[in-house]
Amino acid sequence: MVSTFHGIETAKRSLFAQMAGMNTTGHNIANASTPGYSRQVVGLIASRPLAMPGMYNSISPGQLGTGVEVNYIKRVRDQFLDQQYWNANRSLGDWEVQAGTLSKLETIFNEPSESGLTTVIDNFWKAWSEFSKDPENVTSRKIVRENALAMAEAFNETSKKITDMQADLTQGINVNADHINTLTTQVAQLNYEINRIEGFRDNANDLRDQRDLIIDELSRIANVTVVEEETGYRVTVGGLELVAGDAAVPVTPAQLETAYASNGLNSGELFGIIKSRDGIVKDYLDQLNELANTIANGDVSITIPAGSVLPEGTVLNGVTYSGTTRTLTADTTVTVKGLNGLHKLGYLFTPPAQAAGDFFSSKDGGPITAASFSVNNAIVQDPNKIASSLRVVAGANGDEVVKGNNTLALLMSQLRERPFTFNAIASNNGITTGTVDDYYRAVMGQLGVQSREALRQQDNNQLLVDQVDSRRQSVSGVSLDEEMSNLIKLQHSYGAASRFMTTVDQNLDKIINSMGVVGR
Repeated sequence: MVSTFHGIETAKRSLFAQMAGMNTTGHNIANASTPGYSRQVVGLIASRPLAMPGMYNSISPGQLGTGVEVNYIKRVRDQFLDQQYWNANRSLGDWEVQAGTLSKLETIFNEPSESGLTTVIDNFWKAWSEFSKDPENVTSRKIVRENALAMAEAFNETSKKITDMQADLTQGINVNADHINTLTTQVAQLNYEINRIEGFRDNANDLRDQRDLIIDELSRIANVTVVEEETGYRVTVGGLELVAGDAAVPVTPAQLETAYASNGLNSGELFGIIKSRDGIVKDYLDQLNELANTIANGDVSITIPAGSVLPEGTVLNGVTYSGTTRTLTADTTVTVKGLNGLHKLGYLFTPPAQAAGDFFSSKDGGPITAASFSVNNAIVQDPNKIASSLRVVAGANGDEVVKGNNTLALLMSQLRERPFTFNAIASNNGITTGTVDDYYRAVMGQLGVQSREALRQQDNNQLLVDQVDSRRQSVSGVSLDEEMSNLIKLQHSYGAASRFMTTVDQNLDKIINSMGVVGR
């Protein structure tokens, strides 16, 4: 016999099941804007039915249903879309950093503008041109010196900003290493909590969402690989295993740089940072150093006019000029070592005639770089140390400079149009021979092309990430319209179950209170 209270039990199960559905729907609605949240669904199944009593099996057709039960509450998530998102996200992180780096470099060089290197280099050449018109004019000499100082300072300041940028990128590696350690520690802790909860056959839906949200963040930083095992996620970042079950292994900046060198770390923000520091930024600093050194000491061919007198012992193109051979009888094309080499062919006005020294020097005494590029201190102290003449005549106290001669100053101004030889190793812009202006324009052209390409890649990867995330949200995201529709359906089901329980209650009341009263 079926229990008299069978209907109440069936109604109770229905009420509990519909209430579980409404509570889950309310949970979805409450988290509609929560980052990383996956909508949850209630799985309902018919509870085990009752067979009519019999010796071996039911003697009546069919079985008596006992209502509904909640089989599970699980989140709706597509791991395939998650993997797509992580792959796209790491490429976006890489190009975002590179685009940001190149944008900062464009700001540092600030071309074209009135304050960029192009302007100060142009002013330097113009100062020599004006000086050649009146080589005895003290004001013109000072203008040459001041423009030379301005150019050297511009190189120094640009180099300092680029070097500071390298230091900032190095700090970015350290910050990201700490961030990775924080995130992987959280993943390990969540692995433990999820494993503990699901050991009781429950679904740790919200904790799984938190863990996946952390992996989303990790995927922006580096190329992350995730494998789900019985003990939770096994996480590998840049080829380094950082999470296994509830254990997290800290990573150091040195390990990350080693992973980059071995191509284990090949995408993500960290990859972009190291590539920017060791590739992009270093390349432009090397080219700036090459430009500064070439201006001062780079090989350049000039034609020295006939009648010029070279300093005693001068060696040009393997020929030593001494005695009477110092005076050139014909125009002579030679190769000199930049402005320094040409300047040392001239003479100072102070009698007796003295060969000039270097025009540029290094602050630290080493090779000239953009950071150490400076004007010879003797010229800084006394602009009369700037040579302008290539001619001397015999005097009572030795050779005397021919005043008014502008040969050297004119040759200096013409260097603007002369092709220099640049170091092919340091020069990554394709220029090994060209004018100073050509070389610098090539550097700026390279920067513009790289910056435009990085922005294009960033935009493309952003579109890809947005598309994958949109597909993921279509599966896992909360639709308020859908949830409200479910809420109405569940509300009606709950009302019907309540009405059913009321009906059973009335029947029981009739049986208990109104039956069996005959003969009282």
